[in-house]
Amino acid sequence: MPKASELKRGQVIDIDGKLMLVQQIDVRNPTARGASTLYRVRFSQIPGGGKHEATYVGDDIVKDVALERRQCSYLYREDDLFYFMDAEDYSQYGINADVIEDQLPYLIENMEGIMVSLVDGQAISIQLPSIVVMEIVETVPGMKAASATGRTKAARFANGLEIQVPEYLETGEKVKINTETGKFSSRA
Repeated sequence: MPKASELKRGQVIDIDGKLMLVQQIDVRNPTARGASTLYRVRFSQIPGGGKHEATYVGDDIVKDVALERRQCSYLYREDDLFYFMDAEDYSQYGINADVIEDQLPYLIENMEGIMVSLVDGQAISIQLPSIVVMEIVETVPGMKAASATGRTKAARFANGLEIQVPEYLETGEKVKINTETGKFSSRA
C-alpha cells in the first residue's frame, strides 16, 4: 500500500469502498518546525464522476487498487462515450467523456499508444502518450525571419484545440504537443 506522498495524477485508490481517480495534487510545506508536509488531493469517483477532496500527511497510507493496463488505440466517439480498441485481443472499451475530459483535446482518431486502465474488465481511465503530433489547420500567416524572436501566435487544430506556437509556423505544418503541459514542444 502506497503512502500519500507517493500518489500520482491518474492513479486509482480505494476510499471507503469507492474507486477514486487522482485528478490533482497540491503539496503544502508548512513553515513551522516539525510540521508535516500536507497533500491536498482532488479525486473523481469512477464510475459516476462525483468529486471528492481529501488532505493527507505524507506518511498516511492509502489503499491502492489492482489495475490492469492495456495498450489501446482510439477508435471513435458515440454521444458521450469514447471507444478504444485493445492492441492485442481487439476488444473494445468505452469510457465516458466526463472521466477523460482533461485528455479530450489531444485525442485524434486512430491514435495509438494509449494506456487504458481496467478494473474488473471495465475501463476507468486512460493515459495518453506524453507527446502527440497534430497538424495546424488555422493560424495567421508566418513572418519571414521570425525565428530570431521568441514571439508566439495562436494556432488551431482539427479537434478544436488551440495553443500558442512560434510565429514562424504556418497552416498545414505538423507539430509536437506535450499532453501533460498542453504546450508546443517542437516541429514534427
